[in-house]
Amino acid sequence: MKPQLQPPLIIINFKTYLEATGKRAVELAKQAEKISKETSTSIVVAPQFVDIKAVAEAVEIPVFAQHLDPIKPGSYTGHVLVDSIKQAGAVGTLINHSERQLKLTDIDAIIKIAKEHDLISCVCTSKPSISAAVAYLNPDIISIEPPELIGTGVAVSMEQPEAVTNTLKLVRKVNNEAVILCGAGISHGEDVKVSLKLGAQGVLVASAIVKSNDSYTIIREFAYATKTH
Repeated sequence: MKPQLQPPLIIINFKTYLEATGKRAVELAKQAEKISKETSTSIVVAPQFVDIKAVAEAVEIPVFAQHLDPIKPGSYTGHVLVDSIKQAGAVGTLINHSERQLKLTDIDAIIKIAKEHDLISCVCTSKPSISAAVAYLNPDIISIEPPELIGTGVAVSMEQPEAVTNTLKLVRKVNNEAVILCGAGISHGEDVKVSLKLGAQGVLVASAIVKSNDSYTIIREFAYATKTH
């Protein structure tokens, strides 16, 4: 059975930062788990593929893969098979992150594969029109992330609030079920609050937490921001 995530939701993408690789990935996930339990906040972590098993065995919060390929078992050297990430302990996957973009047909195929294996699908989109197209494919989560703001420290909720509100408007015309997040530049608790005020149901974040000298404090700030918007 597919796990259920209760918004507001925080997804932490570890990317391939050294600060969240190997043992550090486990340490960061444990911080997220501690804060999740202390604040009753839904927090998900998305480590690198080789770290999924170690992270999933170390924490009880949901663990996502960062990508999944639309393949079946067979001759696909270098690809990512759904069975491998699920057996490693992942309960969901990011799809179409701006750093791993896909064709719409592949996004559709991966969402279907995820559903078949009871995995949560989180599709990243670059603009409202793409969000609307993805909404027809019925993913579990859609995260609007203008690529030009990713890693800048300038939050989409502050710099391009219309990207969030237009995504909500267009998606809800065809899909009332998908959880809608926003990402790109989310760096402070206030960014999270504004995202939720705009109608988003959480955030997808990476460098602001992973690259921080005090990731625990930042995660806690984000978690409390979901309670006070």
